[in-house]
Parts: sequence; C-alpha cells; structure tokens
Amino acid sequence: MKTRINYGKFGRIIYRKFASSDCGSTSTKKGLVLGAYDGCTPLEVKLTRIADKFDEETGGKIKALLKGGAGIKKGTAQVFTNVSNDYDSVAIAGVGPEGAGLNPKEQLDECKENIRWAAATGARALQDSGINSIFVENFTNSEAAAEGSLLAVWRYQDQRSKDRQLPTTKVELMDGGDKDGWIRGTVKAENQNLARKIEETPGNLMTPTIFAQTAIDCICPCGAQVEVRDRDWLETKKMNSLLTIAKGSCEEPLLLEVGYCGGQPSDKPFIIIGNGTTFDSGGLCLKPCRLEEHMSQGRADLAGAAVALATVKCCAQMALPLNIRALIPLVENLPGGRAVKPGDVVVGLNGKTITIANTDNEGRILMVDPLVYCNYFTPCMIITLSTLTRGIKIGLGSGATGVFTNSNSIWNQLLRAGTETGDRVWRFPFWKYYKHKVTTEYHSVDVHNVGKCCGATPPLAAAFLKEFVATGVDYLHLDIAGTGQTSTGIGHPYLKKGLMTGRPLRPLVQFLYQISCPHDRGDEC
Repeated sequence: MKTRINYGKFGRIIYRKFASSDCGSTSTKKGLVLGAYDGCTPLEVKLTRIADKFDEETGGKIKALLKGGAGIKKGTAQVFTNVSNDYDSVAIAGVGPEGAGLNPKEQLDECKENIRWAAATGARALQDSGINSIFVENFTNSEAAAEGSLLAVWRYQDQRSKDRQLPTTKVELMDGGDKDGWIRGTVKAENQNLARKIEETPGNLMTPTIFAQTAIDCICPCGAQVEVRDRDWLETKKMNSLLTIAKGSCEEPLLLEVGYCGGQPSDKPFIIIGNGTTFDSGGLCLKPCRLEEHMSQGRADLAGAAVALATVKCCAQMALPLNIRALIPLVENLPGGRAVKPGDVVVGLNGKTITIANTDNEGRILMVDPLVYCNYFTPCMIITLSTLTRGIKIGLGSGATGVFTNSNSIWNQLLRAGTETGDRVWRFPFWKYYKHKVTTEYHSVDVHNVGKCCGATPPLAAAFLKEFVATGVDYLHLDIAGTGQTSTGIGHPYLKKGLMTGRPLRPLVQFLYQISCPHDRGDEC
C-alpha cells in the first residue's frame, strides 16, 4: 500500500510504502532515520555509507523501493515499513549533494546544516506516523544530527490536559555513531528547547516570580548559582530605570544573578544580560491587537532572558572553562494607573538622565541598570540579548540575528559560530552617527529612548545601550526580534512553524566555546 502525505506550501512530501496495521501501542514502535544524497538524475539517490550498509543487511529492500519512486531531495523524507525486523519504520531523508562543505558566501557550513535538515525531516516524519522511539544514524556529524532531530520533535503541550497530550518522542543515536558528538548536540538542543518552553508559556504562567523559580529549579542542579534580588534591594541600589518600567504592573520586579564558575577564580567573567519583560503590552503606548502580530506575542519578549538562562545552563553542563554571570531583569510592561508616561524622565544608575518617549521601547530602559551594575564584577566582555526592535525583523526577517559590537575579533568569532551552527548573524554599524541621534540632538536630557527619527531603529537602540557600557570593555549586542520569537518555518525545518525558536542559543554557546577553548577550525563533517 502507498500513502501520500503532503506537508505545506513548500511541498515537503512523505510517502509511506508497505504500511502495516496500526493496531497496538505506538509507544513501543521503533523507527530509524537514514540519509540519502542527491543522485545524478532527479529520481536517483545515493544512500549514505550507514544507510547503504543497513540496506545490504536487510536484503536491498530500500534501494528496490527507491528505484521506482520520486527522488528524495534535501528537506524531504520517505517512510517505509516492513523493511527491517528491528525497526517498525525506516525514514530515508534527503541530505542534499554529497561533498557539501563550508560556503563562505552563504556564511554557512552546508554539510552540517544539511545533516540537521535530514535528521529533522526524518525524525518528524516518523513522529507524525506514530513512532515515538526514534534512532538516528551518525551521518558524518553526530552533533548536527542530534541538534536537528531533537529540535524537530519538540512539542509544547504543558497547557493540554494529561489525557490529550501526545506521547513524548525519544531520540537516540543508532549504534556505532560518535557518542561524544551526539551528547554535545543533545545538550545544546535540549537547552534551546528549554528556552523555547519558557518563551511559549503564557504570560500569566511566566511572571517574574515564576521565571525566578524556574531558573532556580533548572540551573542549581547543574552547579550554577541563582541570587534573586527583590524590590527592596533594587531600591537600595537605586535601580530606578528598572523600577520605572515595572510601575504599571502589580507583579513585583526582580533581578536575577545567575553565576557559573568554570574558570579560575581570578578570571574575569563574561556578563550576559537578557531582557526579561515577561509580558509586553507596550505600556501606555499600547501594542496593536491585529491578527498578524497580535499582542499575545508579548509573552515572548522575555526571549533574551530565556536564552541567557539556557546559555548558562548549557555552558555548565558542557563544563566550559570560563566564568559567566547572567543578569536578568524581570518585569511586566503594562498600562496600569502608575505606569510610566511618554515623556517621563528617569535617572540611570550611572547618573545619566533618560527621556522615555515611547513606553514600548522598554527593553533598552530595562537593561540600563544591569549594564552599569555589571561593572562591579570587572567583566572581560558584556553581551546583551533582547527582542529589541521591529526594525531588525523588517530588515532581516528570521534569516539572521542582528549584531552590534565594538570589537572586530569578537565579530569574527561570532560569525564563525553562526556559520558552524547554521544560525547565522549579520553585523550592523555601531557608528557615532547613531550616538548623536540619541544624545547630542537633545538638549534637555542626556539620552533619548527613541532618538531623532532617521528610520534606523536597530542602530539607534544599540547606540542607546552603548551609552551605559563602560569605556574599554568589549561589548556585543544581539537584537533577536526577528530570530528569537515565533518560527516562520522557512530556512530551519527543525524549528516547527508557529512555535518559539529559542534562537540564538547554539551560536552563543558555540561562540563562548571558541573563546574559552581556542581552536583554528570546527569539528569535521
């Protein structure tokens, strides 16, 4: 029997041949993902080394089935049953052309990314057919295979009743693969899924207090520490910018300090500051409720905080030899009776006065005090993460994270990390031109949270943040408004359309790995 299942406008088609009966529990069924390269003709494919060996052991059934069927291309998979006694179903996934490698023009390691695509489409095809115990071949890079498959099968079901939840899909490496690489990929994928889970959670179930408890529950078992700073502490430290944004909500503001010490005690730490607006209505500058960009997306305005938390956890699990301190300011931005008003002026922790002309630009205000406070730790580098501007989403879509940095060496390392992980980055200017637009063109205050309008909202926001970074410190700002929220399903099939992405966790972890463990080239593919 031959069944055709069509997936979406991009034409991903899965064929199931020789389908067996669906009776019995699907939880005990096992599936296997194998790969196939493009052949010389549209209908021809070449099995990977592991797939070819498996086919020989099973009597050449797969090659026989593929001869008369449609060609398998990158981003597609076919599911076969009654092929092997060990597996109920076998998915053959397209890996693209054999011999793919680094593509400098695309800023992409196409070999690793093709593996992620193949592992993802194969694993999800099996999951969709009711298989919840999935084994994945090594391909030529177990780390990439683990990332693609584990990201692809992730579901958010926390708000469904227990009797309506789908079974959890377990993904493992097929015998004989690179186990160390698989473990690394698993750790990265699981932590990206942690960030996705936090981002997906509704605003009433992920308040500042709940986020703090979530951080304690997931970080402390990994050997990291969490300190929760409450309103009294914030007032004592005169963190007025942070407190001002929180005034419109009944939820208490908090500042989390998450610390991981993997280096020497004398090593200066990497500071990561993640915007933790657990719900962003825009304040008195209320966001529209239009369908294509509805306000419920405001729950994902904590994406910077979610990625910062998951990054520390990932680095701790990987035992990277460096010290990290994440500062995560947590507030709700709501239009309550005491909410900050457009035009209000607040004084930052470094004494600079700030006009809050647009209350929907709260993210940059929220990070002012942590940026100044982090100097207390004598950082070697400061990284900020925020869904900061709609302009970055308009300019780049979900294709790349917008990057601003005052260091060429940092940019080169981050570019390499994005290339390795398939989660690309793009550098924007950090010129004095934009600094003047948020400072010197206003005579009544020191800094303006909108800037003299010139259409360049991402550089203006970055220039605003830079006003609160200490002179001489390496600084990296990531604007993740385009990449860090809902997946479009385009370009990354392992991130299911309509679910939060958890990006850019993997390039950030890879970047920290490259800095702490210097090496000239990435893992072979």
